[in-house]
Amino acid sequence: MRRPSPPPFLLPFLLLLAATSPSATHGFNITKILATHPDFSTFNHYLTATHLASEINRRQTITVLAIDNAAMSPLLAKHLSLPTLKNVLSLHVLVDYYGAKKLHQITHGTALASSLFQATGAAPGTSGFVNITDHRAGLVSFSATSDDSSAPPPPSSSFVKSLNEQPYNLSIIQISKPLSSPEAEAPAAAPAPVNLTDLMTRKGCALFAGLLSADSDTLKTFTESAEGGLTVFCPSDPAVKAFLPVYKNLTADGKASLLLYHGYPVYSSLQGLKSNNGVVTTLATDGGAKKNYNFTVQDDGEKVTLETGVSTATITSTLIDQDPVAVYEVDKVLQPLELFKPEETEAPEPAPAKSKKKKGKQVAETPVDSPDAAPADLAADDNAASGTRFVFAGGVAAVLLAVVVIA
Repeated sequence: MRRPSPPPFLLPFLLLLAATSPSATHGFNITKILATHPDFSTFNHYLTATHLASEINRRQTITVLAIDNAAMSPLLAKHLSLPTLKNVLSLHVLVDYYGAKKLHQITHGTALASSLFQATGAAPGTSGFVNITDHRAGLVSFSATSDDSSAPPPPSSSFVKSLNEQPYNLSIIQISKPLSSPEAEAPAAAPAPVNLTDLMTRKGCALFAGLLSADSDTLKTFTESAEGGLTVFCPSDPAVKAFLPVYKNLTADGKASLLLYHGYPVYSSLQGLKSNNGVVTTLATDGGAKKNYNFTVQDDGEKVTLETGVSTATITSTLIDQDPVAVYEVDKVLQPLELFKPEETEAPEPAPAKSKKKKGKQVAETPVDSPDAAPADLAADDNAASGTRFVFAGGVAAVLLAVVVIA
Protein backbone atom coordinates (compact mmCIF):
# COMPACT_ATOMS: atom_id res chain seq x y z
CA MET A 1 0.00 0.00 0.00
CA ARG A 2 1.42 3.37 -0.98
CA ARG A 3 2.10 5.73 1.90
CA PRO A 4 0.33 9.07 1.39
CA SER A 5 2.34 12.27 1.07
CA PRO A 6 2.73 14.45 4.16
CA PRO A 7 0.14 17.21 4.59
CA PRO A 8 1.03 20.37 2.60
CA PHE A 9 1.27 22.52 5.75
CA LEU A 10 4.19 20.37 6.95
CA LEU A 11 6.38 20.80 3.85
CA PRO A 12 7.98 24.12 4.91
CA PHE A 13 8.91 22.63 8.29
CA LEU A 14 10.37 19.48 6.73
CA LEU A 15 12.41 21.54 4.26
CA LEU A 16 13.72 23.66 7.14
CA LEU A 17 14.79 20.56 9.06
CA ALA A 18 16.55 19.17 6.00
CA ALA A 19 18.35 22.44 5.29
CA THR A 20 19.70 22.70 8.83
CA SER A 21 20.94 19.11 9.00
CA PRO A 22 24.72 18.54 8.97
CA SER A 23 24.57 16.76 5.61
CA ALA A 24 23.26 19.92 3.95
CA THR A 25 26.50 21.79 4.49
CA HIS A 26 29.69 21.45 2.42
CA GLY A 27 33.29 22.31 3.13
CA PHE A 28 36.66 20.60 3.42
CA ASN A 29 40.33 21.50 3.73
CA ILE A 30 42.61 19.19 1.75
CA THR A 31 45.78 20.21 3.59
CA LYS A 32 44.27 19.55 7.02
CA ILE A 33 42.99 16.15 5.92
CA LEU A 34 46.33 15.09 4.41
CA ALA A 35 48.14 16.37 7.52
CA THR A 36 46.69 13.35 9.35
CA HIS A 37 48.59 11.10 6.90
CA PRO A 38 52.35 11.75 7.45
CA ASP A 39 53.32 9.46 4.56
CA PHE A 40 51.84 12.06 2.20
CA SER A 41 53.53 15.15 3.66
CA THR A 42 55.57 15.87 0.50
CA PHE A 43 52.52 15.67 -1.76
CA ASN A 44 50.62 17.86 0.70
CA HIS A 45 53.44 20.41 0.77
CA TYR A 46 53.47 20.83 -3.00
CA LEU A 47 49.69 21.15 -3.17
CA THR A 48 50.17 24.22 -0.97
CA ALA A 49 53.29 25.51 -2.74
CA THR A 50 51.61 25.37 -6.14
CA HIS A 51 48.36 26.86 -4.73
CA LEU A 52 46.40 23.83 -5.91
CA ALA A 53 45.12 23.30 -2.36
CA SER A 54 42.99 26.44 -2.46
CA GLU A 55 41.62 25.45 -5.88
CA ILE A 56 40.69 22.01 -4.53
CA ASN A 57 39.02 23.47 -1.43
CA ARG A 58 36.67 25.70 -3.40
CA ARG A 59 35.45 22.88 -5.64
CA GLN A 60 32.14 21.16 -4.86
CA THR A 61 33.11 17.72 -6.21
CA ILE A 62 36.70 16.48 -6.43
CA THR A 63 38.85 13.34 -6.37
CA VAL A 64 42.53 13.59 -5.41
CA LEU A 65 44.93 10.89 -6.59
CA ALA A 66 47.47 11.15 -3.77
CA ILE A 67 51.08 9.97 -3.98
CA ASP A 68 53.08 8.96 -0.91
CA ASN A 69 56.50 10.36 -0.06
CA ALA A 70 58.43 7.47 -1.62
CA ALA A 71 56.55 7.73 -4.93
CA MET A 72 57.05 11.52 -5.03
CA SER A 73 60.87 11.18 -5.07
CA PRO A 74 61.22 10.21 -8.79
CA LEU A 75 58.96 13.12 -9.76
CA LEU A 76 60.97 15.65 -7.75
CA ALA A 77 64.20 14.23 -9.18
CA LYS A 78 63.16 15.69 -12.56
CA HIS A 79 63.67 19.19 -11.08
CA LEU A 80 60.57 20.64 -12.73
CA SER A 81 59.79 24.32 -12.27
CA LEU A 82 56.94 25.17 -9.90
CA PRO A 83 54.51 26.12 -12.73
CA THR A 84 55.30 22.81 -14.49
CA LEU A 85 54.95 20.83 -11.26
CA LYS A 86 51.58 22.46 -10.78
CA ASN A 87 50.46 21.11 -14.16
CA VAL A 88 51.64 17.61 -13.26
CA LEU A 89 49.90 17.62 -9.87
CA SER A 90 46.72 19.12 -11.35
CA LEU A 91 46.58 16.00 -13.54
CA HIS A 92 46.11 14.08 -10.26
CA VAL A 93 42.96 16.06 -9.34
CA LEU A 94 39.78 14.78 -11.00
CA VAL A 95 36.74 17.05 -11.21
CA ASP A 96 34.33 14.22 -10.40
CA TYR A 97 33.75 11.90 -7.45
CA TYR A 98 35.38 8.47 -7.51
CA GLY A 99 35.21 6.63 -4.21
CA ALA A 100 36.57 3.10 -3.78
CA LYS A 101 33.13 1.57 -4.39
CA LYS A 102 32.53 3.56 -7.58
CA LEU A 103 35.96 2.61 -8.95
CA HIS A 104 34.97 -1.07 -8.80
CA GLN A 105 31.56 -0.46 -10.37
CA ILE A 106 32.55 1.49 -13.49
CA THR A 107 30.15 0.90 -16.36
CA HIS A 108 31.76 -1.28 -19.07
CA GLY A 109 34.91 -1.34 -16.94
CA THR A 110 36.37 1.95 -18.14
CA ALA A 111 35.79 5.70 -17.73
CA LEU A 112 37.40 8.89 -19.00
CA ALA A 113 37.68 11.53 -16.24
CA SER A 114 38.53 15.19 -16.67
CA SER A 115 41.39 16.47 -14.52
CA LEU A 116 41.99 19.95 -13.16
CA PHE A 117 44.82 20.21 -15.74
CA GLN A 118 42.23 19.86 -18.50
CA ALA A 119 39.33 21.68 -16.84
CA THR A 120 41.31 24.90 -16.29
CA GLY A 121 42.35 25.06 -19.96
CA ALA A 122 46.05 24.51 -19.25
CA ALA A 123 46.18 21.16 -21.10
CA PRO A 124 46.77 21.33 -24.88
CA GLY A 125 44.41 19.55 -27.26
CA THR A 126 42.90 16.32 -25.97
CA SER A 127 45.42 15.83 -23.18
CA GLY A 128 44.55 16.30 -19.53
CA PHE A 129 42.07 13.44 -19.24
CA VAL A 130 42.62 10.32 -17.14
CA ASN A 131 41.62 6.83 -18.24
CA ILE A 132 40.27 4.73 -15.35
CA THR A 133 40.06 0.99 -15.96
CA ASP A 134 38.52 -1.61 -13.66
CA HIS A 135 40.35 -4.87 -14.37
CA ARG A 136 39.54 -8.31 -13.09
CA ALA A 137 40.56 -9.41 -9.61
CA GLY A 138 39.86 -5.94 -8.19
CA LEU A 139 42.73 -4.08 -9.91
CA VAL A 140 42.00 -0.48 -10.95
CA SER A 141 44.50 1.43 -13.10
CA PHE A 142 44.90 5.10 -14.05
CA SER A 143 46.70 6.55 -17.09
CA ALA A 144 46.86 10.02 -18.64
CA THR A 145 45.69 10.68 -22.20
CA SER A 146 48.02 12.23 -24.76
CA ASP A 147 47.47 14.82 -27.46
CA ASP A 148 49.65 12.71 -29.79
CA SER A 149 47.56 9.76 -30.99
CA SER A 150 50.63 8.08 -32.50
CA ALA A 151 52.56 8.12 -29.21
CA PRO A 152 52.79 4.84 -27.25
CA PRO A 153 50.42 4.63 -24.27
CA PRO A 154 51.96 6.04 -21.09
CA PRO A 155 52.62 3.74 -18.13
CA SER A 156 49.69 3.35 -15.77
CA SER A 157 49.39 3.72 -12.00
CA SER A 158 47.33 1.46 -9.74
CA PHE A 159 44.76 2.09 -7.01
CA VAL A 160 46.22 1.31 -3.57
CA LYS A 161 43.65 2.39 -0.98
CA SER A 162 41.15 5.03 0.03
CA LEU A 163 42.41 7.71 2.44
CA ASN A 164 39.28 9.80 2.94
CA GLU A 165 35.81 9.86 1.42
CA GLN A 166 33.01 12.41 1.87
CA PRO A 167 30.32 11.22 -0.58
CA TYR A 168 29.78 12.81 -2.99
CA ASN A 169 32.03 15.83 -2.52
CA LEU A 170 35.55 14.65 -1.77
CA SER A 171 37.49 11.44 -2.36
CA ILE A 172 41.21 11.07 -1.61
CA ILE A 173 42.70 7.82 -2.85
CA GLN A 174 46.29 6.61 -3.00
CA ILE A 175 47.79 5.53 -6.32
CA SER A 176 51.05 3.64 -6.71
CA LYS A 177 53.05 6.24 -8.68
CA PRO A 178 52.68 9.62 -10.43
CA LEU A 179 50.81 9.76 -13.72
CA SER A 180 53.06 10.30 -16.72
CA SER A 181 52.19 13.00 -19.28
CA PRO A 182 54.60 14.72 -21.72
CA GLU A 183 52.12 17.61 -22.04
CA ALA A 184 51.94 18.20 -18.28
CA GLU A 185 55.72 17.95 -17.90
CA ALA A 186 56.43 20.39 -20.75
CA PRO A 187 58.00 23.67 -19.54
CA ALA A 188 55.20 25.99 -18.44
CA ALA A 189 55.36 29.72 -19.00
CA ALA A 190 55.24 31.88 -15.92
CA PRO A 191 51.97 33.82 -15.55
CA ALA A 192 51.94 37.33 -16.98
CA PRO A 193 52.54 39.98 -14.31
CA VAL A 194 49.51 41.89 -13.03
CA ASN A 195 49.56 45.70 -13.21
CA LEU A 196 48.14 46.35 -9.74
CA THR A 197 47.50 50.08 -10.01
CA ASP A 198 45.84 49.76 -13.42
CA LEU A 199 43.63 46.92 -12.14
CA MET A 200 42.59 48.83 -9.01
CA THR A 201 41.94 52.04 -10.96
CA ARG A 202 39.56 50.22 -13.32
CA LYS A 203 37.69 48.37 -10.56
CA GLY A 204 36.78 50.91 -7.88
CA CYS A 205 40.03 51.50 -5.97
CA ALA A 206 41.42 54.40 -7.99
CA LEU A 207 42.21 56.61 -4.97
CA PHE A 208 44.17 53.84 -3.23
CA ALA A 209 46.01 53.15 -6.50
CA GLY A 210 46.88 56.85 -6.68
CA LEU A 211 48.36 56.77 -3.17
CA LEU A 212 50.51 53.78 -4.15
CA SER A 213 51.68 55.44 -7.36
CA ALA A 214 52.72 58.53 -5.41
CA ASP A 215 55.15 56.43 -3.32
CA SER A 216 57.56 54.71 -5.72
CA ASP A 217 59.33 52.65 -3.05
CA THR A 218 56.06 51.28 -1.66
CA LEU A 219 54.73 50.51 -5.14
CA LYS A 220 57.97 48.68 -5.92
CA THR A 221 57.49 46.51 -2.81
CA PHE A 222 53.98 45.56 -3.93
CA THR A 223 55.14 44.81 -7.49
CA GLU A 224 58.10 42.67 -6.46
CA SER A 225 56.02 40.76 -3.89
CA ALA A 226 53.43 39.89 -6.56
CA GLU A 227 55.98 37.67 -8.29
CA GLY A 228 56.14 35.24 -5.37
CA GLY A 229 52.53 35.53 -4.14
CA LEU A 230 50.53 38.51 -2.89
CA THR A 231 47.07 39.31 -1.56
CA VAL A 232 46.01 42.96 -1.58
CA PHE A 233 43.10 44.48 0.33
CA CYS A 234 42.31 47.75 -1.42
CA PRO A 235 39.86 50.16 0.25
CA SER A 236 37.04 51.43 -1.95
CA ASP A 237 37.12 55.01 -3.25
CA PRO A 238 34.49 56.25 -0.73
CA ALA A 239 36.49 54.71 2.13
CA VAL A 240 39.75 56.35 1.02
CA LYS A 241 38.06 59.70 0.38
CA ALA A 242 36.69 59.77 3.94
CA PHE A 243 40.12 58.82 5.34
CA LEU A 244 42.26 61.27 3.33
CA PRO A 245 42.26 64.08 5.98
CA VAL A 246 43.75 61.62 8.48
CA TYR A 247 46.19 60.19 5.93
CA LYS A 248 47.58 63.64 5.06
CA ASN A 249 48.55 64.21 8.70
CA LEU A 250 50.73 61.07 8.86
CA THR A 251 54.49 61.23 8.51
CA ALA A 252 56.12 59.88 5.33
CA ASP A 253 57.06 56.67 7.15
CA GLY A 254 53.56 56.42 8.58
CA LYS A 255 52.00 56.74 5.13
CA ALA A 256 54.30 54.05 3.73
CA SER A 257 53.55 51.69 6.62
CA LEU A 258 49.80 52.20 6.24
CA LEU A 259 49.92 51.41 2.51
CA LEU A 260 52.11 48.34 3.06
CA TYR A 261 49.67 47.22 5.77
CA HIS A 262 47.15 46.51 3.00
CA GLY A 263 49.36 43.82 1.44
CA TYR A 264 49.58 40.21 2.65
CA PRO A 265 52.79 38.63 1.21
CA VAL A 266 51.07 35.32 0.37
CA TYR A 267 48.60 34.45 -2.37
CA SER A 268 45.27 33.47 -0.81
CA SER A 269 41.96 32.75 -2.50
CA LEU A 270 38.78 33.82 -0.76
CA GLN A 271 38.18 30.20 0.22
CA GLY A 272 41.70 30.09 1.63
CA LEU A 273 41.00 33.15 3.79
CA LYS A 274 37.81 31.52 5.07
CA SER A 275 39.60 28.26 5.87
CA ASN A 276 42.60 29.81 7.61
CA ASN A 277 41.23 32.34 10.07
CA GLY A 278 43.74 33.97 12.38
CA VAL A 279 46.53 36.52 12.58
CA VAL A 280 48.42 37.33 9.36
CA THR A 281 51.54 39.37 8.69
CA THR A 282 51.66 42.18 6.15
CA LEU A 283 54.15 43.86 3.84
CA ALA A 284 54.65 46.41 6.62
CA THR A 285 55.84 43.54 8.85
CA ASP A 286 58.15 42.11 6.20
CA GLY A 287 59.44 45.57 5.34
CA GLY A 288 61.59 45.63 8.49
CA ALA A 289 59.16 47.49 10.74
CA LYS A 290 60.03 47.40 14.41
CA LYS A 291 56.45 46.57 15.35
CA ASN A 292 54.11 43.77 14.30
CA TYR A 293 51.70 45.42 11.84
CA ASN A 294 49.47 42.33 11.89
CA PHE A 295 45.70 41.96 11.63
CA THR A 296 43.23 39.12 12.15
CA VAL A 297 41.13 37.45 9.46
CA GLN A 298 37.70 36.27 10.63
CA ASP A 299 34.93 34.41 8.79
CA ASP A 300 31.40 34.18 10.17
CA GLY A 301 30.12 31.97 7.36
CA GLU A 302 28.71 34.84 5.29
CA LYS A 303 31.47 37.45 5.13
CA VAL A 304 35.21 37.77 5.73
CA THR A 305 36.35 40.58 8.01
CA LEU A 306 39.79 42.03 8.78
CA GLU A 307 40.19 43.17 12.38
CA THR A 308 43.10 45.50 13.15
CA GLY A 309 42.32 46.34 16.75
CA VAL A 310 41.37 49.85 15.63
CA SER A 311 38.88 49.16 12.87
CA THR A 312 37.10 46.23 11.23
CA ALA A 313 36.86 46.08 7.44
CA THR A 314 34.75 43.69 5.37
CA ILE A 315 35.69 42.17 2.01
CA THR A 316 33.01 43.35 -0.43
CA SER A 317 34.24 42.06 -3.80
CA THR A 318 37.03 40.26 -5.67
CA LEU A 319 38.98 42.32 -8.20
CA ILE A 320 41.20 39.41 -9.27
CA ASP A 321 41.96 35.92 -8.00
CA GLN A 322 44.63 34.59 -10.31
CA ASP A 323 47.53 32.78 -8.75
CA PRO A 324 49.94 34.25 -7.67
CA VAL A 325 47.93 37.47 -7.09
CA ALA A 326 44.59 38.12 -5.43
CA VAL A 327 43.09 41.59 -4.89
CA TYR A 328 39.97 42.16 -2.78
CA GLU A 329 38.03 45.37 -2.21
CA VAL A 330 37.29 46.27 1.43
CA ASP A 331 34.85 48.83 2.79
CA LYS A 332 37.27 50.59 5.16
CA VAL A 333 40.90 51.68 5.31
CA LEU A 334 42.88 49.26 7.50
CA GLN A 335 44.24 51.21 10.47
CA PRO A 336 47.08 49.46 12.35
CA LEU A 337 47.47 49.71 16.13
CA GLU A 338 51.02 50.86 15.54
CA LEU A 339 49.73 54.14 14.07
CA PHE A 340 46.31 54.65 15.65
CA LYS A 341 44.68 54.19 19.02
CA PRO A 342 41.61 51.96 19.27
CA GLU A 343 38.30 53.73 19.67
CA GLU A 344 37.21 53.64 23.31
CA THR A 345 33.62 53.80 24.40
CA GLU A 346 33.09 55.08 27.91
CA ALA A 347 30.69 52.93 29.90
CA PRO A 348 27.97 54.85 31.76
CA GLU A 349 28.37 55.04 35.51
CA PRO A 350 26.10 52.61 37.35
CA ALA A 351 23.15 54.16 39.14
CA PRO A 352 23.41 54.15 42.96
CA ALA A 353 21.59 51.28 44.64
CA LYS A 354 18.30 52.20 46.21
CA SER A 355 17.81 51.54 49.88
CA LYS A 356 14.92 51.36 52.30
CA LYS A 357 14.61 51.40 56.04
CA LYS A 358 13.59 48.22 57.78
CA LYS A 359 13.52 48.12 61.58
CA GLY A 360 16.06 50.92 61.84
CA LYS A 361 18.57 49.26 59.43
CA GLN A 362 19.57 50.26 55.91
CA VAL A 363 18.86 47.35 53.56
CA ALA A 364 20.13 47.66 49.98
CA GLU A 365 17.79 46.39 47.32
CA THR A 366 19.45 44.13 44.75
CA PRO A 367 17.99 44.55 41.26
CA VAL A 368 16.96 41.37 39.50
CA ASP A 369 19.65 41.84 36.82
CA SER A 370 22.34 43.02 39.23
CA PRO A 371 25.89 41.69 38.67
CA ASP A 372 25.87 40.84 42.39
CA ALA A 373 23.46 37.99 41.74
CA ALA A 374 24.96 34.60 42.51
CA PRO A 375 26.93 33.26 39.50
CA ALA A 376 25.65 29.75 40.19
CA ASP A 377 22.07 30.96 39.97
CA LEU A 378 22.78 32.77 36.71
CA ALA A 379 24.46 29.69 35.26
CA ALA A 380 21.51 27.59 36.33
CA ASP A 381 19.13 30.01 34.62
CA ASP A 382 21.22 29.90 31.43
CA ASN A 383 21.36 26.12 31.48
CA ALA A 384 17.64 25.90 32.08
CA ALA A 385 16.97 28.26 29.19
CA SER A 386 19.29 26.26 26.92
CA GLY A 387 17.63 23.04 28.00
CA THR A 388 14.20 24.49 27.32
CA ARG A 389 15.26 25.55 23.83
CA PHE A 390 16.73 22.09 23.16
CA VAL A 391 13.66 20.27 24.45
CA PHE A 392 11.38 22.57 22.48
CA ALA A 393 13.35 22.02 19.24
CA GLY A 394 13.42 18.26 19.83
CA GLY A 395 9.71 18.27 20.65
CA VAL A 396 8.85 20.07 17.42
CA ALA A 397 10.89 17.60 15.38
CA ALA A 398 9.25 14.65 17.17
CA VAL A 399 5.74 16.01 16.62
CA LEU A 400 6.44 16.61 12.94
CA LEU A 401 7.80 13.08 12.53
CA ALA A 402 4.82 11.60 14.33
CA VAL A 403 2.37 13.49 12.14
CA VAL A 404 4.14 12.28 8.99
CA VAL A 405 4.11 8.66 10.18
CA ILE A 406 0.43 8.83 11.17
CA ALA A 407 -0.43 10.45 7.87
